Amino acid sequence: MTDPVTHAQLILLARTLHVAPERIAHLERLGAQNLHDIQQRMAAIIFDRHAETFRRISRLVPIIPLGISMPLVQKIVPPPLTGRAAGAVGVDHPKKAAETVALLNVGYAADCAPYLDPRTVGELADIAPPEPIVHILNEMLRRRDYITAGPFLGYATPRLIEAVERGVPDDEGLIYSASYAYSDEALTSVLRHLLFGAGNRMPAMMRTVLRGTPELQVATLSILSRCDVEVVGAVGDIAIGIGSTTELCNLIITAINHRAVPDLAAFLTTLPARALATVAALPIFADAAVPAALLQALDGYNVARPWQGVFTVLTRTDAEFRPMLARTIAQQHDALIAGLPHHATEADLWSALLDIVASGEPAIQTRIGGIWATLPPERRAVVQRHLDEYRDASRLAPLIDAVSAGSVTVEEVFYRRRQLGRRRGVAHGWDRR
Repeated sequence: MTDPVTHAQLILLARTLHVAPERIAHLERLGAQNLHDIQQRMAAIIFDRHAETFRRISRLVPIIPLGISMPLVQKIVPPPLTGRAAGAVGVDHPKKAAETVALLNVGYAADCAPYLDPRTVGELADIAPPEPIVHILNEMLRRRDYITAGPFLGYATPRLIEAVERGVPDDEGLIYSASYAYSDEALTSVLRHLLFGAGNRMPAMMRTVLRGTPELQVATLSILSRCDVEVVGAVGDIAIGIGSTTELCNLIITAINHRAVPDLAAFLTTLPARALATVAALPIFADAAVPAALLQALDGYNVARPWQGVFTVLTRTDAEFRPMLARTIAQQHDALIAGLPHHATEADLWSALLDIVASGEPAIQTRIGGIWATLPPERRAVVQRHLDEYRDASRLAPLIDAVSAGSVTVEEVFYRRRQLGRRRGVAHGWDRR
């Protein structure tokens, strides 16, 4: 599944190029940032090419009264043309632009919005009065044109965000639109205002999410994965506090079924201790298929934060689940098990990982240790060091024995490297035993 930001940037690029999104679907692999850069450059070229035409239109603005021109414009000028000219005119005549927004029919303005010069959306959002913008935004949400609404939220000023909090009742529409906004910084600003604003909007929004569709929940997780940790933690505390056991379990199932586990796991790292304990106590973790699905969803994922989130929760589950968790780890394919030491090092998870493995039966520990014994010498040395430092080594005896069979010390690693002139990144067979 393509993430919302990448999907939005692809649609915006297709609009800029006047082609169907299917024509450029192959560009999705470029990712959100590259698509955004291409769209911005193409828009600049296209709008600059028509700059003289827009300037001529702009020179007419002070001459023709808006009360005469705007009714005519809405009757005879197609919305795409008005939208393309609006940016240049608005920047040249900010006061007139503010008056114009108030005179536009809401439906016509919403028709124009997709064609605005993206370089001027922020300036127009800043100079226009918030009330008409709110009416236009409500119309876009009514049409479910969330991709067009996203940039408006991305450029929203504190004054506009406050007006949106008061005047846009569609929680679901706001969440979908925010998930399409490009700027993480702007997204954090919007979320922070909705969290701490006078309207106390966030509890109602979280209820909407927890009772909403899987698509809405995935969009919300995408938003939370992009915002500042302290803001997300506060939002998460609210969500976990008001969610029922069934709703919270369903959120985890949704993340698994819709390939949103990395976003969910990143979200879990932000939770305060009380909320984290609530999540860890969910009965869903008694089903071995759930921790297995979480681990498998992160297979090959080399970002530390999601791994930290998964193990932070698993180590806080009921102690009676630990043997099952150890067995679940041992049942994964060899490559996933072999990658765990790397993830444990990057995400500072060694204590959590070894606590779980220590609860496993000897055969389970032997399987895990046997795979770790096949790691390159540097990684085996790291594994051995953490085993040596573990507070209750007797519980890990089978694991230690299996790893020790193939382990080397750090000093031996560097000695062999010097002896053979081994260079980092070049494979050699000196580790054969």
